[in-house]
Amino acid sequence: MDNFQTVLHFFMNQKATIGYSFMALLTIGGERVFSMVSFQCPCNHDQNFPYGLIFLLGPAAVLLVLGLFFSTRLWRLYTGWCLNPMKLCPRGNCFNCLRVFMNIFSGACVAPIMWLCVALLNGTFYECAVSGLDDNVVVDMFCKNKTIKCREELARVPCGRSKLSKDENMELLLMFRAQSQILGWFIIITSAVLGLLGTCYRNSCSKVSYLQLMFWKQYVEKEKAGFDSFAVNYANKLAERNLQSFFENKNPEPFPFPNHKSWEEISALYSFSRSEQCYSTLQRYVEGADRDFTPERRPVLDLEYGMEMS
Repeated sequence: MDNFQTVLHFFMNQKATIGYSFMALLTIGGERVFSMVSFQCPCNHDQNFPYGLIFLLGPAAVLLVLGLFFSTRLWRLYTGWCLNPMKLCPRGNCFNCLRVFMNIFSGACVAPIMWLCVALLNGTFYECAVSGLDDNVVVDMFCKNKTIKCREELARVPCGRSKLSKDENMELLLMFRAQSQILGWFIIITSAVLGLLGTCYRNSCSKVSYLQLMFWKQYVEKEKAGFDSFAVNYANKLAERNLQSFFENKNPEPFPFPNHKSWEEISALYSFSRSEQCYSTLQRYVEGADRDFTPERRPVLDLEYGMEMS
């Protein structure tokens, strides 16, 4: 039993690394499926560039949108913004708001960057896209010291249907592949350096020590897991109470429930302050002296039809 607890504790501590590794495997698998199943370079001078570029950047754009869509922090910041624009910049602190958006965006960029790196290291999409460029600088780079036929047949090289000799065709393919892999490694190295510099800057500007920061992260994870579990149980109890009141045709029993203002306060993004020993908006609300326990009677939003009901 102790060994099982040790293994479980190890995986819980490394869940971020495991998550990124699983994401990398999915990215590699997705890229291979695209390359082998759906991708067929047209080998046409006018179509190669847009076709290859769509396969190179299209999935990255989709992954970026999905990363933003599944970002809890983004929705906590954005929900209700039209009715209360100050939610984006509480206390008029626009710099803090911009910093939060940058953190959200950088987190959503992990999967797109993985896709770009894997796709460029493979080189299939890049070969097709670059071979369709009509720019003189690009063409001169590949067809330097070669006959005029190289310029005419460049777009057919990725398909192996060019009229060039076998050696010339292989040489151009290797040049395409080398450029693609160099660009892929450049993105990998740049992302790693920027990630390291960003982490160093964030930790150097931290208002708490390293051990307190580790405790803060552990607390936030435990609070989120506990909130999800407690919310499910509480919602079940409330649903059972309402159903029992309806079917038994009697007044419902008193049921404590947070009001609208309380939900708004704990839904805000948390900013640390040395003047209070709190680690989340929930803890700040719970330990506050001016809490309002009065249930709020006001219209609520009907999630199904998007209209208010009394």
